[in-house]
Formats: sequence, C-alpha cells, structure tokens
Amino acid sequence: MTIAVIAASIAVFSWKLLGYLVPEKYVSNPKFKQTADAITVGLLSALVGIQGFTSDGELTFDSRIPALLLAALLLYLRMPFIVVIATAAAFSAIIRMLI
Repeated sequence: MTIAVIAASIAVFSWKLLGYLVPEKYVSNPKFKQTADAITVGLLSALVGIQGFTSDGELTFDSRIPALLLAALLLYLRMPFIVVIATAAAFSAIIRMLI
C-alpha cells in the first residue's frame, strides 16, 4: 500500500511539472480554459457523489447528506471555505452522535 501511494504521488507530481512545460499559447486559449474548468467541475461532482452518497458500493443515507446540504447552503451564502468545512463536519458529528 505504501509503495502504491508513493508511486501515485510521484505520478501526480510529474504531471504537475509537465503542466509547466505546456506553451502559453495553448494555456491562454479560452476554449482550453473552458474545457479545463468543465473537467474540474465534473471530477469534483463525481467525487462528492461517490464519497457523499455511497458506502461499500451501495447508496446510503447517513449524516453526510445533511452535512453536504448545509455545506452547499453555506457556499451559496458565500461563507469562507474554512467555515463551511468546519460547520459541515461539526453538523455531521452531531448527527452521528444523535443517531
């Protein structure tokens, strides 16, 4: 497991370094920026969906869903990110304690 984590870390770091080698004319292209933004949003949405709504490969409803809804509301209200994370984590912990 440790070797896999180290290998993955090296792979990700190498991709980050290779990103600096991309010529500026490609990076400053508006179509490239739009595509990169869309991919980022799609990947983050998939991560939230998988981590927030599933457990052991099954759809679950537990304390994470109300915490995600609270986090979405706080982000809509433009609260600082650290406040969103801390509040959602505390809310999830309170719900877990009560259930």
